[in-house]
Amino acid sequence: QVQLVESGGGLVQAGGSLRLSCIASRRFFSNYAMGWFRQAPGKERDFVSAISRSGSSTYYADSVKGRFTISRDNAKNTVYLQMNSLKPEDTAVYYCAARFYGLEAVPVVGYDSWGQGTQVTVSS
Repeated sequence: QVQLVESGGGLVQAGGSLRLSCIASRRFFSNYAMGWFRQAPGKERDFVSAISRSGSSTYYADSVKGRFTISRDNAKNTVYLQMNSLKPEDTAVYYCAARFYGLEAVPVVGYDSWGQGTQVTVSS
């Protein structure tokens, strides 16, 4: 498994931006697809976005498409989530996740390593 540490969460007004980072403590980071998930109070954890091993492919939930951008820097073992035009309904704990994946594709399920989460709060 991979140890993951998220950072960058905080309190922001609606319409604002935040950039989340997740650093992985694992060699061969480029063998892992990476994803972001979020969990609002009283709700299940939902898929937000994912990126392929090389970063050439990405996928987004409809609720964030056009506002969020996922990217990765394999030299730094880091994946990012740039969040723009934030809405109060984006308020949640955001989790970084990793999945060892032999294909250059973007899985949305099957992640087996998780970070501790970072709180994002969007005020209206």
